[in-house]
Amino acid sequence: MSDLLRNESSRAGNQDVTVRVVAESPRRRFTFRGLFATFATGAVAVAALLVVGVLTGVLSIPNPFATESVDRSTPALLEKVSDLSTYSAAQGNFQQTVDVEDDVAVLPSFIAGERTTFLANGTVAATVDFGGLDKGAIQTKADGSVTLTLPKPTLAEAVIDPKTSRVVGHERGVIDRVAGMFNDTPTGEQRYSVLAQDKIGKAARHSHLVERAERNTTKMLQGFLGGLGYTNVNVVFAAPTGQATA
Repeated sequence: MSDLLRNESSRAGNQDVTVRVVAESPRRRFTFRGLFATFATGAVAVAALLVVGVLTGVLSIPNPFATESVDRSTPALLEKVSDLSTYSAAQGNFQQTVDVEDDVAVLPSFIAGERTTFLANGTVAATVDFGGLDKGAIQTKADGSVTLTLPKPTLAEAVIDPKTSRVVGHERGVIDRVAGMFNDTPTGEQRYSVLAQDKIGKAARHSHLVERAERNTTKMLQGFLGGLGYTNVNVVFAAPTGQATA
């Protein structure tokens, strides 16, 4: 028995023993610093992709600071309906430049004062009123001729077009500029629009718009009454003094 054990121990002593050591990597611990670093890296990558996309035209990013207008106006309310008996015989288109300078007497203009240049586009209509005609205004004869006595055309009030009228120049002194920084009320254009309306009205009165309206009215009535069988149509416009002029 002892000999057998001795032989087994000697045999075991002659065998090679191999030992393999496996190193296991340690587990990563979760930290907020690592999470923040990962998030920052991803954000930078996304931002870089967006910049490249915008520069190359692949992406189109709208302006985040763009304003949006919302129309909250109420529907128009019909208050009155009137029958018209006037004929718009002619219309004149006018353009008027209004140049207004407000100076301070004791200071030069570059210190205090304001100068505004306003370009106005407006129209003036010349109309003939058929509503006040009496029975004697139309005289017919057996030979097929007719004579109409009408009031002279009148000029309507000038109408300024707000879409094409605008301020084209605005100069202010130093004091007015500083005051404008603390006053958020915009410069109103109504003052210059009223001035332009008055000037255009005066220009229309000195034009040939009334004479043009008389010719147009005469041609219109001659064509209309000629279609009814009248061979000779005479139109007379009453003068302001009560005298009739052809």
